[in-house]
Amino acid sequence: MLEFVDGNTAVLRAAIDAGCSFFAGYPITPATSILLEAVREMPARGGVVIQGEDEIASIGMCLAASMAGRKAMTATSGPGMSLFSETIGLAVMGEVPLVIVDVQRMGPATGGATTSADGDVQFARWCAPGGYPMPVLAPTDVRSAYIFTRRAFDIAERLRTPVLVLSSKEVAMTRQTVDLDAARDSLPAPTERRVYRGAGPFVPYRVEQPEDVPEFSAVGGDHVVRFTTSIHDERGEITGDPAKIARKLTHLERTVRSDDGLALTMADIQPGAETLVVAYGVAAVSARDAVDELRAAGGRASLLVVESLWPVPETQIRDAARGHRRVVVPEHNFGQYAREVERVLRDARDVAVVSLPRIDGGMLSPAALRAAIESGPEARR
Repeated sequence: MLEFVDGNTAVLRAAIDAGCSFFAGYPITPATSILLEAVREMPARGGVVIQGEDEIASIGMCLAASMAGRKAMTATSGPGMSLFSETIGLAVMGEVPLVIVDVQRMGPATGGATTSADGDVQFARWCAPGGYPMPVLAPTDVRSAYIFTRRAFDIAERLRTPVLVLSSKEVAMTRQTVDLDAARDSLPAPTERRVYRGAGPFVPYRVEQPEDVPEFSAVGGDHVVRFTTSIHDERGEITGDPAKIARKLTHLERTVRSDDGLALTMADIQPGAETLVVAYGVAAVSARDAVDELRAAGGRASLLVVESLWPVPETQIRDAARGHRRVVVPEHNFGQYAREVERVLRDARDVAVVSLPRIDGGMLSPAALRAAIESGPEARR
């Protein structure tokens, strides 16, 4: 069924369809309507919605609900992400499935509350102490806001990790005509976390290999579950043993990095093109239009849309760049992801990475992107 909805509505609809039954959040522009939609929609479906006294309390309640066995989600914007930081680290350490939606706005600090930007890209990767990876997905429009929120829940449940949906004011508040039912039907059934059903004693963080995911038992359920923010062994007991510490921290790193299903991209490679555009978020919409317009005029260009920003889909970026002379990276920040593309392509000496930033709150237009493409090799067509 076709509906005229915005990205925040799609996020909440996806959460419900994924089985989310707990939401806690604090009002903040431009994420507030996710909380309001949750208040309207979730209680009638057996869910619990709480407006916390602040962001710290809200994400803390989400962690508790998740460890009690519920699928949980919270939503905020840049200032709230700063307050989430310590608790995100706790979720990583405790291996807590959780979906966090960051509807970006212009920063720093309070910044422009109603002005769009993609300034949280690097913060999304490095927001928690220790630098351990957290999957980050970047929707480009209303339909992908639904799909990536669904996928975020699947990843969180499968890997027992917090997952960030890095939206933006433009995705959140732009209305589009979409068929969310068709988007739902295109996806597999929601993933459920693997619950311990053994007969022996429950060891809450036991894994055979570092990349394995421990089985889950709800706090307050049938087993004793130790949960701590400190470094701990497989029983959840605080440890100073170097071997146990290395095993735990290696596990936290490899669980995410070794999962091939986290590398999400869409490639449209045109034979003979010498410029590749690597884009994400709303900039990818303008990039698509620019590439289509250029091709219609007889030019050549390729496009790679990066849907999972972190961990960086390095293999896909290298494969897409092969045979091109320039890589243009449009962003609504000072070029935060262009630095990652440069790092990934550092051994490709014949490929130049060109950052195309816009930081004043306006949107990069297809015309600006086309001009950037045509200033390179494609001008000689």
